[in-house]
Amino acid sequence: MREMRASGVDVISFATGEPDFDTPAGICAVGKRSIDEGLTRYTPSAGLLDLRKAIVEKLQRENDLTYDENEIIVTCGAKLAIYDALQVIVNEGDEVIIPAPYWVSYPEQVKLADGIPIIVSTTANTSFKVTPQMLEEHITDKTKAIILNYPCNPTGSTYTREELSKLGEYLVEKGIAIISDEIYEKLVFGDVVHTSIVAACPEVRSHTILINGVSKGYAMTGWRMGYAAGPRDIISKMTAFVGQQIYGIPAFVQKACIEALTNSGEDVAMMMGEFETRCKSMVEVLSTIPGLEFCIPDGTFYIFPNVSSYFGKKFKERTIDNSTDLAEYLLKEARVATMSGDAFGGPGHLRLSYVISKEGIEEGIRRLKRALEKLK
Repeated sequence: MREMRASGVDVISFATGEPDFDTPAGICAVGKRSIDEGLTRYTPSAGLLDLRKAIVEKLQRENDLTYDENEIIVTCGAKLAIYDALQVIVNEGDEVIIPAPYWVSYPEQVKLADGIPIIVSTTANTSFKVTPQMLEEHITDKTKAIILNYPCNPTGSTYTREELSKLGEYLVEKGIAIISDEIYEKLVFGDVVHTSIVAACPEVRSHTILINGVSKGYAMTGWRMGYAAGPRDIISKMTAFVGQQIYGIPAFVQKACIEALTNSGEDVAMMMGEFETRCKSMVEVLSTIPGLEFCIPDGTFYIFPNVSSYFGKKFKERTIDNSTDLAEYLLKEARVATMSGDAFGGPGHLRLSYVISKEGIEEGIRRLKRALEKLK
């Protein structure tokens, strides 16, 4: 796609995984002022105390969760928080359950910790959500943890409080640790309410590592601030690990993140409202394409249609055998970039992101529809 755009080809991208908004001006102003004030030196491995206090207050205010500053670690993005958590809790040969579809990094991060990813496939019949019954046959005496992501990249689905409560009770009974990736928590639509599994089932708190950050909800992907909240002994070990890994993220970034967590509610609401409008637009135009099946997203900025009805069809000499073939065909023939579901453990699907304008969405789907009509 980059090469095509660089050569002047007009490509509409549904592949991007970050907000298209600029970071709110108030947040940027604090970051700039912090640089001017000389906040450019090393920071503590766990993060600045002021930022950890702001995270504690945010968790209490927005999630009804009580932590203290020593149960928080600031990392270079939420992805690193997950990686560090796995490095601390997983030993060689331990199994980590990953519901599929999943974010592409999860299995590889488990492998980097010398663990074994155990994939539990879900379907649209359960809105791509895992249940205790689905987990039962996959749990062994080597099962150490499960990675949950809700709202989910790539499906856009999330769990209700009741579903999380039942899942939490089951995982407590089995003694399985939880890595709860809630980075998309602010991106929920309509009457959907984000609930952390720790709030839904307080019994899981002692073995849950909650992951979050500012990248998705605050349009701060490049600032690279994520965090983990969890049991003090785990956070302490993660802090020691980070100290040998990156030390700490820049102070001016952390100061800007305090501003994001405490004073940017109106900016966040504006962006989330726009994503909800775009989601409705995407659903409306996708519904006009025969052969596509999809769940309406609860949140995120992704939709995950099943495109398998187009497998086996041809255009000229090219046969579409899988999602990767279809994604390559759409890029070449329609000048529309998508993501193959194969990479997310969701064969037969494409991930479409709606982080572009309503007009861009409509034009992109028109192109996609015309290209699909050519397949016979």
